[in-house]
Parts: sequence; C-alpha cells; structure tokens
Amino acid sequence: MDSRKSKGILYQIIAYITALAVAIGVAYYCQDMHILLQVLWADLAATLVIFIFSQIFHNSSFYDAYWSVAPAVIVGYYLFAPLLETADPIRGWLVFILVQYWSWRLTLNFLRGWQGLHQQDWRYDDLASKTGKWFPIVDLLGIQIFPTLMVYAACLPLYWIYTSEASFGALDIIAAIVTFGAVTIELLADNQLHRFVKNKKEKGATLTSGLWAYSRHPNYFGEMMFWWGLFLFGLAASPENWMYFVAGGLTISCLFFFISVPMIDKRMMQRRKNYQEIMDNISGIIPWFPKKRF
Repeated sequence: MDSRKSKGILYQIIAYITALAVAIGVAYYCQDMHILLQVLWADLAATLVIFIFSQIFHNSSFYDAYWSVAPAVIVGYYLFAPLLETADPIRGWLVFILVQYWSWRLTLNFLRGWQGLHQQDWRYDDLASKTGKWFPIVDLLGIQIFPTLMVYAACLPLYWIYTSEASFGALDIIAAIVTFGAVTIELLADNQLHRFVKNKKEKGATLTSGLWAYSRHPNYFGEMMFWWGLFLFGLAASPENWMYFVAGGLTISCLFFFISVPMIDKRMMQRRKNYQEIMDNISGIIPWFPKKRF
C-alpha cells in the first residue's frame, strides 16, 4: 500500500476513534433524555469532530466514511441498550447483521478508492472553488451536518425495530430479502467497476457490462433499496408509526435522483466519449433492459 494512503488511513482511524469517544461521552451526558435525542446529539457531536479533522488536514473527504460508519454504531447502540427486552430478538439481530454488512461494504469501497490526504472528492473541490472563503461554512452545514441529519432520519426505523413487541413475520422476510439484495447489488457493482478501472485500456471508456448494462448507477440503486429495506423492517415492527421513518428513505432517494446522478452525468458528459448515447440507452438508476447493447 502507498505510504501516503497508509498515513491517510491512519489519520482517518484516529479521527473516527476520537469521534466515537466524544459520541459516547455525549450519549452518557444525555442519558436522561429520550434515546432518540441521545443518538441525535451524539451523532452531531461526532460529526463536529470529523469536521475539525477535515479542517486541520484541509480535506473534506474525512467525512466520506461517516455515512457508512455512523449507522453501524447507531444500530449497535440500539441493540445493546435495554430496548431489546421488549423487541423481537430475531428481527433485532437480523437488522444488526444486515446493517454491519452494508457498513462493511461501503467502508471497504471508500478505502479501496481513496488514495490518501492528497485526494478530495471532486464535488468538494467544485464547491470550494465556487464558495471561496465561505467554504468552511458550506463544508460544515452542507457536506457534513446535512448528510448526518439525513442518515439519522433514515435510521429512525431502528428505534421502532428495537422497541416494538410485534413478532417476526412475513414482511420481515421481505425486508430482509430487499436489504440483503440491495447491499449485494452494491457489492457486485463495486467489484465490476473496480475491475474495469484497473484493467481499462482506453482512456475515457465507460463501463457498460454486468449490472452497469442495465443501470448507469447500479450502486446508487442498491443504496436506495437498502434504506427502503430498513423502512420495511420498521413497517413490520410498528406499522402505525410509518410516518416517522418514511422521510429518511424518501430523502435519500431524492438526493440520488435529483442531485447526485445529475451532477455525475454532467461531469461524465464532459469527460467521457459517447456518454450522451449511453444516457439515451441505459437507465439512470433503476435497472431496466437497455435499448442498445454497447
């Protein structure tokens, strides 16, 4: 492994251990509050720690792994808090395992692609160039706090999953299939893209085989389906409270449909040959049969 990447990963580990320690301290300080507030304040405090590291090292990509790490910690907190005494243990442990599977896949993909502290997501570079001296505020509120709140909202079903007395049932099985299938789609898409980039012989070529023949962004499709899988688990546990946890999956879906994918497609149009033709023939996110094979 490149020494710069090794050093960057070491600093990432230090940052996230520090963030976890601060989150635990805040959760303990807030122990008399409702557990949803405990998790919220601990989540925001940990985000602030990562923001401080990103400012120290002038790299907002310190936050990139937070998306995958935070839910894994949150579900563990719910699982081992005294909530499971009333919840169905099968549902509780199954959700915990699936969230860890999702977290492992996403964190691994980030580490595989990140080259070290000298590399920052191109979207952050664009924002920095557009906002100038205001970028630290944009960084804190837009790149870090907003996604933290969005993922927190998407994790709300976990509270009802670990407090509901409803028994494990058919909807849980459907939810498990959707969630496991979603993460597996992401994992397959990651591996296909990694192999393509590693073996690509022609500059500017675009992957249009495997899952990528049916969707230009199959990894994003899997990501959306993961959060809707958690929604289904929440629906199985507490259907009467569906309005509290539908917003998370809906917000994340809107993020991909209306912000992330249009930004990436616009960039690809500038950098990849025949990308307009690919857009015309291959579905954007939801997999479907292509109009033309490439």
